[in-house]
Amino acid sequence: MSSPGWAANLQTVSIALIQYADDPRYRDNITDARYQVQPWGRLDTAVELAMKESRFTAQKKGFEFELVKHEVDELAQLPELIQRVQAEGIRFVLLDLPGEGVRLAADAANSLNTVLFNLSALDNSLRDEDCQSNLLHIAPSRRMLTDAMAQYLISKKWKEVLVLHSETDSDRRHLKSLQQSAKKFGLNLVALKPYTLGNDPRQRYQNNIALLTAKDDYDAVYVVDSTGEFAVDVPYSIVKPRPVVGASGLVADWWHWAWERNGAPQVNKRFLKKANRQMTGYDWSAWLGVKVIVQAMPDLSELDNGSVTAESLLDAMRSETFKLDGAKGYPLNFRPWNNQLRQPVFLTSLNRVIGRAPIDGFLHPVNNLDVLGRDQGEGRCKMNPGANL
Repeated sequence: MSSPGWAANLQTVSIALIQYADDPRYRDNITDARYQVQPWGRLDTAVELAMKESRFTAQKKGFEFELVKHEVDELAQLPELIQRVQAEGIRFVLLDLPGEGVRLAADAANSLNTVLFNLSALDNSLRDEDCQSNLLHIAPSRRMLTDAMAQYLISKKWKEVLVLHSETDSDRRHLKSLQQSAKKFGLNLVALKPYTLGNDPRQRYQNNIALLTAKDDYDAVYVVDSTGEFAVDVPYSIVKPRPVVGASGLVADWWHWAWERNGAPQVNKRFLKKANRQMTGYDWSAWLGVKVIVQAMPDLSELDNGSVTAESLLDAMRSETFKLDGAKGYPLNFRPWNNQLRQPVFLTSLNRVIGRAPIDGFLHPVNNLDVLGRDQGEGRCKMNPGANL
């Protein structure tokens, strides 16, 4: 079938994807193990899939995509790379980086010539004291995930929760988020017990799951584990017959390949065919990031007269009238006070979706999706929702 005549005069829109070569989230032992709520592979496949799916819509508007991949060996290289990408005139940058990398990239791109998309960093601080006007968050915040789990536990009347956590910086941040969610929804964290990964008998009171879970009275065990390596052994190893949640067992995730509604099976099928693995929340973020760009781009006639800038595109993306279909059952858009994508969160097991938050009964006066994560007026993000970017 021949292409329409206008397809011969398409304007090229470049999208940069920036990744970190030594990203610990993509260590082979992590991706090969297929731990829950962990990435199962790099995100370029999901970006390419979204570009392919969006080709016809883009061509109708008069443009085509070009994906430019960049990889840094050290996070300290990011400021120079961002400046080079901006000098090349690339307006859209997808960031698959840990939190510190996203901070460095956003600080370097502190103008509105470039729109940055955080695909995978869950750090609450990126939506709080480290927020940037031109940094949009596709991945949910950690607080959105802990809020979703807290809602589910409260709905089941499992209010007494034993928490197992490591002493790493990432797990300390996760624990703090869980404590905030517990206070918000009324969970009682009966004990916070640090664990150590390993089998050293001298540390048996920190690496033996039976000893860690033997004495307290609790309705559920919440495992805080940013890698999933310890959490995977906790179900069926605790002393009491209780559910395990958090990083294993029942987990809060923003996508799951077993979601069977809202067009999700078709998305998952296309991704599985291209990537030869199931789609994760991280992949969904990359896929949706491209969809955001496609929807925000105006027709080529507007581009020709120079009226469209990165700033105007950012304004469009942050508008309350901007709506996205993410195959999750809700219209999605960005919170104007911190640039976080509003979205439901799934409560998932290994092979099925158990529930979807917001859980029934948890309501918000404006938008029920805003019961997940920080609401307007909370936190330290200084962006003014009503201001002109």
